[in-house]
Amino acid sequence: MPTIAEFYGIMIMMFYRGEHNPPHFHAYYGEQEVVIEIATLRVMEGKMKPRTLSYVMEWAARHQDELMANWDRARRHEPLTHIIGLDQE
Repeated sequence: MPTIAEFYGIMIMMFYRGEHNPPHFHAYYGEQEVVIEIATLRVMEGKMKPRTLSYVMEWAARHQDELMANWDRARRHEPLTHIIGLDQE
């Protein structure tokens, strides 16, 4: 799964398979993982400590358009673009 962003030890990854709707991304921090729907920023699966999840949600809210553009690229089997992390803004 391609890593599209990293910040504060959090890795954001995205991979498209036809059956994997709605558009979403995966966030990992150590052993913790969540799957976040891009359009609603709803946690679809997994658990993460509240502080870490708040960083993921803040980042995702700032980069929703870029996340959706990457989902569209993935759907077309094109390379994904890197998105800057909170620690780089």
